[in-house]
Amino acid sequence: MDNLIIRKMENKDLQEILKIYKEGIETGMATFQTEVPSEQVWDEGHHSTLRFVAENHNKVVGWIGISPVSTRAVYSGVGEVSVYISSDHKGKGIASELFKVLIEESEKAGFWTLQSSIFAINTSSIQLHKKMGFRVVGTREKIAQLHGKWHDTIIMEKRSD
Repeated sequence: MDNLIIRKMENKDLQEILKIYKEGIETGMATFQTEVPSEQVWDEGHHSTLRFVAENHNKVVGWIGISPVSTRAVYSGVGEVSVYISSDHKGKGIASELFKVLIEESEKAGFWTLQSSIFAINTSSIQLHKKMGFRVVGTREKIAQLHGKWHDTIIMEKRSD
């Protein structure tokens, strides 16, 4: 993409981020969430500085961020990654560009492990994570239901170099 900019997320981006998140919810294979959270809930659930957007022609087309995995100090350097790309911009390498920035900036901020929990049926996300240096840690079988159907998730992680 010739006009792609990766930058820190700003509060003004929250509405667009939540629209993209809604698209992810609608796929039925990106999250167990069934409703879009409020801006405040989304904001409180993500690391305050390790959140980035991809912008193309002044429009947010994707985002990536880290959520804490625990409030315990011992896990302060472990973050769970969420990455979402608008449906009309998938397959263009945007997620890879977002990941590159997030990995670099998270390591500067003292994170030593990034992890993701991915629907087993979401093979494109699993492949993306492998491409970005994540490894499969395991499978959580029938971990939760979405619309009455049990789903497995693949746990993946990337350790800092």
